[in-house]
Amino acid sequence: MFDFSFGEMLVVALVALVVLGPERLPKAARFAGLWVRKARAQWHAVKNELEQELANEELRRSLDEARTALEQSRSDTLDAVSDAQGALRVEPVQPSTDPSPAHPPADAAETRRDD
Repeated sequence: MFDFSFGEMLVVALVALVVLGPERLPKAARFAGLWVRKARAQWHAVKNELEQELANEELRRSLDEARTALEQSRSDTLDAVSDAQGALRVEPVQPSTDPSPAHPPADAAETRRDD
């Protein structure tokens, strides 16, 4: 968190000893330690809350994407079903008005054999 070397901390401790004196230094160190612990606890709480919010937002985004994909799939499926139903509704075939029959009558076949 802070980039203090051991030598720098030793200098700060010596200055605190000179300024506060040997009687008030332990009490000041406890007080400083208490505030450092509270600050760290608060920092961890904020960090955890932020991470939780980010995870919730990611989950929400993932659910929205899945919902969108599901709706698209549903729409595509309904379109395909509609197209299939339209294809099955074939208009009835009208009888041909062509005067020549597709198959010759049976008696015409018999007359050819006689020839």
